[in-house]
Amino acid sequence: MPRARITVLKRAFHEDLTAEYLDESFSPQGKAPCEAFADGQQFDIDRLPRKPEGFPCDAAWVDLYRALSVVLFGGGAPWINRPDSVVACCSDGLRPVSFLVERIADGRDDAS
Repeated sequence: MPRARITVLKRAFHEDLTAEYLDESFSPQGKAPCEAFADGQQFDIDRLPRKPEGFPCDAAWVDLYRALSVVLFGGGAPWINRPDSVVACCSDGLRPVSFLVERIADGRDDAS
């Protein structure tokens, strides 16, 4: 079965939305990009539905599950210039994280 790789492309921060909507008592990281991930961080998936070791956010995992399913079963996004890949993001509207989800052929360490 093919594997997939999730790469953190970019962590964004919408200062205007955060100023208006963030409950700082609920969010200890405050007014900054998501601290659960780091740009360039990678996670390899060998099968669904198991979350990869060290993946820090259950909500982001749920958000990425559909993209992972598409990629692992041979699909991709036609508007993405890499075959077998999808760019997806978590559903945090204040501090979204964008991810590249790509299929990796069996026995290879680099993306195909």
